[in-house]
Amino acid sequence: MVIMADVASPANGAAAFKPKDIVYCGVCTLPPEYCEFGGTVKKCEEWLEKNHADMHDRLYSEEALSAGVATLSVDAQKRAAKDAQKKAAKADAAEARDAEKKASSKVLIKRVERNKRKYVTAVSGLEAHGLDLKKVAKDFGKKFATGSSVTDLPSAGTGGKEVTVQGDLSDDIYDYIVENYTAVPEDNIECIEDKKKKASS
Repeated sequence: MVIMADVASPANGAAAFKPKDIVYCGVCTLPPEYCEFGGTVKKCEEWLEKNHADMHDRLYSEEALSAGVATLSVDAQKRAAKDAQKKAAKADAAEARDAEKKASSKVLIKRVERNKRKYVTAVSGLEAHGLDLKKVAKDFGKKFATGSSVTDLPSAGTGGKEVTVQGDLSDDIYDYIVENYTAVPEDNIECIEDKKKKASS
């Protein structure tokens, strides 16, 4: 029977246990030892080399790689090489798809008439360019001194979101996006007007 008081503790003079410092990859969020199991090995390796060179040398040096491969059979080595090529090809293809999607994604700035002379400006498509919509809404609110919020897109089933700004600010928002959000190409920004349909009586 073990009594808790008998277990070594800092009060009894024993050294306190210190927590381990664990490094997590900035790309895939796994510990670097496990990055090889994700689909972003190349990016993970570049991140590790830039941010933790000592750990990169330990994991990706020629000695470490050859030691890991030496423990495998010849067939397993061939499979590992094929798997590494497939993962690299998948990562490159995904990167190309993302770049193509960003290049073709439109940012729509709509002036929507609410009542007789009341307008709101809705901006959609910003999330495709990697922008945080809440931050953008906050920036718009500060810049134009007006109400700004993130809302669901009115078209059903799309699941997208847009930034809604009080007032007719389409031209100002266009200029602001071009100046401050370089991730959005100017050719991809489009201004349109959407008039509210009058209810039939």
